[in-house]
Amino acid sequence: MSQLTEHGPWLSADLRAAGRRRPVTPLQALAAGATAAGLGLGFLAVLVLLLWITSPYPDRGPGGALQVVADLWLLAHGADLVRTDAAAGAWAPVGLTPLLLSAMPVYLIVRSTRDLLAPGGAEPREGTAPLTTAGWVACGYLLPAAAATGYAAYGGGTLRASVPATLLQLPLTVLLCVAAAVWAAAGTPAALLPRREAQAQPLAPWAEGALKAAATGVAVLLGGGLLLTLGALAVHAGAAQESFVQLTSAVSGRFSVLLLAVALLPNAAIWAAAYGLGPGFTVGVGSAVAPLGAAGYPQLPSFPLLAALPAEGPGSPLTWCVALVPVAAALAVARVTARAAVPVRGSRELCWSWPVTLGTAALAAVGTGVALTALAWLAGGPMGRHTLAEFGPVWWRTGGAALAWTLALGVPAALTGRRLRLRDAEPVPGAWTWAVQDRWALWEPRSAIAADIDDEDGDAEKEDDTAAAKD
Repeated sequence: MSQLTEHGPWLSADLRAAGRRRPVTPLQALAAGATAAGLGLGFLAVLVLLLWITSPYPDRGPGGALQVVADLWLLAHGADLVRTDAAAGAWAPVGLTPLLLSAMPVYLIVRSTRDLLAPGGAEPREGTAPLTTAGWVACGYLLPAAAATGYAAYGGGTLRASVPATLLQLPLTVLLCVAAAVWAAAGTPAALLPRREAQAQPLAPWAEGALKAAATGVAVLLGGGLLLTLGALAVHAGAAQESFVQLTSAVSGRFSVLLLAVALLPNAAIWAAAYGLGPGFTVGVGSAVAPLGAAGYPQLPSFPLLAALPAEGPGSPLTWCVALVPVAAALAVARVTARAAVPVRGSRELCWSWPVTLGTAALAAVGTGVALTALAWLAGGPMGRHTLAEFGPVWWRTGGAALAWTLALGVPAALTGRRLRLRDAEPVPGAWTWAVQDRWALWEPRSAIAADIDDEDGDAEKEDDTAAAKD
């Protein structure tokens, strides 16, 4: 009996290996996508229904609460909503997506697709086409999404889903997520990027270094933006608390406001990063919030994050200090690039030349600019018509400023960092060096050269005389 139990782990490992070898069927992929959508809807349903139950004066019944669930779920995918403007009696768009809320569906889609393609993070399944499986997962996810869209658009209430925007943005979000999952689980599929592996290998170290440097720069910018946001909330704590209290007196209402503020915190960090970069952001048509000054504030709704806005007027030395955020990001990009260019300090082995280092730093700057452009576009959106039609950073200005800061400071700093890491390295024989003592060490005065020639001639004559005497 013990002999049989001792082989248990081997049998279970064989079964797991057999499961990985079994290809994924379309029905399994459809079920995985539908399950991911159901988990997201279920999480929001539990949260919203809990707040609805504890609310002392709910506006609508459970059907209205479920419509709010569908609205929030669609908004998390980037779909726009529309609300009734009580003053004008018309529909006004709501396109500001809470990015923390968007993290939930993105994680569920990527996780479900990746687990189908590579269970447990192991090797990809044999006999499974990654793109086909991802397509079935997307179809399975979009089936509940269609039902949620219909319920959110035609279920009544003051907040509804915009059907044209939902039909465009929700499938695009799902396709991008499953594509990222395919990339992570199965590597770069040949159907996506057909190229020979041998041709891609020489570029891999440069591309990897640029990607790491760009990711570091973006992380520093977002971290600095988060610190700026928290600092502004601390400075304007009284105004933020007052707006928090004025919105509602019920405990469930205040908890809802708190959850919304937390969900919008990543948006605020991106806005603050745009503020530190220089272009700033807008809180309405004709307004500007930047380090050099703030002006044109409209009548804003009462909300804790909006209470942390700087006062209108010209900038001050304190607001100018936010430029330290992009400076720190550029230096972080330079540091990562320099470490990739010279892996071992004081050694020229595996060292990049300065043109390669320059190109990698420039590529990292472009990546930082592209990332900030996308983040600024995602973090903003309309909150109404007319005055509130523009809300958030201008995406092309934010991305251009990130590119300019990183190029202007990061590229020279990367070259300087490479030079400092090679300061104690031995020069390569026969290679050019900028050091004066190394460059002129090969040159000798003419008198020294003539003396050496005379010495050689004298030695030769002595050898001839010695040979003649022996003869």
